[in-house]
Amino acid sequence: MSAPAPDAPPGLRTGTLTTADISFFVVSAAAPLTVMAGVAPVAILLGGVGAPVGYLLAGLTLTVFAVGFTTMSRHVRSAGAFYAYIARGLGTPLGIAAALVAMLGYNGMEIGVYGLLGSATSDTAAALGHDVPWLPVSLAGLLLIWYGGYRSIDFGAKVLGVLLVAETGILVLLAGGVLLDGGAHGLSLGGLAPAHVLTGGTAAVLAFAFAAFTGFESTVIYRREARDPARTVPRATYIAVAFLGLFYAFVVWTVIQAFGEDKVVRAAADDPGGLFFAAITTYVGAWAADLMHVLIVTSVLASLLAFHNAINRYTLALAEEGVLPKALGRIHPRHRSPYVAGAAQTVLGAVVVLGFALAGADPYQQLLLWVNTPGMLGLMLLQLLAALAVPFFFRRIRHDEGVLRTVVAPVTAFVLLAAAIVLVAAHVDLFTGASPAVNAVLLSATPAVFLLGLLLAYRLRRTRPEVYARFAAEPSEPSAPSSEPSAPSAPGESPCPHPTSSSSTPASATPNPPATPPSPSATG
Repeated sequence: MSAPAPDAPPGLRTGTLTTADISFFVVSAAAPLTVMAGVAPVAILLGGVGAPVGYLLAGLTLTVFAVGFTTMSRHVRSAGAFYAYIARGLGTPLGIAAALVAMLGYNGMEIGVYGLLGSATSDTAAALGHDVPWLPVSLAGLLLIWYGGYRSIDFGAKVLGVLLVAETGILVLLAGGVLLDGGAHGLSLGGLAPAHVLTGGTAAVLAFAFAAFTGFESTVIYRREARDPARTVPRATYIAVAFLGLFYAFVVWTVIQAFGEDKVVRAAADDPGGLFFAAITTYVGAWAADLMHVLIVTSVLASLLAFHNAINRYTLALAEEGVLPKALGRIHPRHRSPYVAGAAQTVLGAVVVLGFALAGADPYQQLLLWVNTPGMLGLMLLQLLAALAVPFFFRRIRHDEGVLRTVVAPVTAFVLLAAAIVLVAAHVDLFTGASPAVNAVLLSATPAVFLLGLLLAYRLRRTRPEVYARFAAEPSEPSAPSSEPSAPSAPGESPCPHPTSSSSTPASATPNPPATPPSPSATG
């Protein structure tokens, strides 16, 4: 392929991210330390000593989902990730609706966590004898995360790598202390027996377990910046889901052993927020508990940066598609980052955080939980639709993939993910701690945005048919033509050969620029 023209707009930094880098991004988004110390005690309280199995079952379900998901990633090269898969399998209207749900999901998961950053920092400062208000911390976090997204993607990967090693390291230290000491009454696997797993609280545990994996699917967002994406993206996806499932289950099991299977539920009921800190104080030392407090803050920062980078790339893709304003598709000439999208996302986050603060809302109970919950449900809906899209996509193209990957695994994942969404919706009060009226609003946010996306799709088809026609289309690669025909967007729709957001330079860039300088609109 010929090099881009000298005055063409810069593109993302291609061929940068390794399998490990992408794994750091997606595992950091899940915030393992925060999930374990902040949420796992509630799972133990509700599900008892069988709680670790819930994380294994969730991980197994998402591994089944990953089979079809990663198989499709070898055939769909659009940078739109979820929405591109859904558009190619289920049609452009559903793809555009999915794009809006993705923006809701990732923004909800990220912006709500600024409340957690503020409250976690205040709690850590209080544990160390200081009084720090939450709002200045959250606003400072917005600026810090903006800077991390403004810098190059490899800078973010290095930062997340360090932070992820630190937060998982403290959990490994806790587990090692418990194992070396033999737990409270000796180590036992008895709690994993079916009698302890199949209890009245199993559904609630599974709901929490699925929520703990949020963000693992974002591996495909980094396709343009990955080295050999056909290999690195599937590998990173499997590594992320396998690591999270096994690590979560192992850590929860060791904490149960720390208190004893007969006493851990009472300990979780008495002080759920202090369960992990009490365990590490007993088995490692008070210094480790202080360090864990600090690392929870860095865990939250890592999650924020990972989600911020994902949002920026979704925004960039939609700007290049023509769905969002072209200005949001500008890329920094030096750092090769979607810096305008990052600035816009930071402003949106500041508006939401300040709005909750002015309303006197609690940063944890309301900003975090009320904003996070629609985001989580949005991402689960995207997983569901992506699983359904896989068999429909492969029905319309010639391929050499087996039926296990293209039909059995995705259909099984669809059924299991549908059950997971029902579980989360049925136990939404456990996630929000809110009134039935508030929960109804939070549950309706995702379907409302999806409906809005369908209306936008039909409006685009009527008023901007060229944008609608090339939505989620495959990029053209003249130097390496594919022998495999691309699938049409949906029955009755013509595939579009125009370059899209998968190319390394913005779609607004012209391969052969005119003699006169391009107008500002041509560069976004």
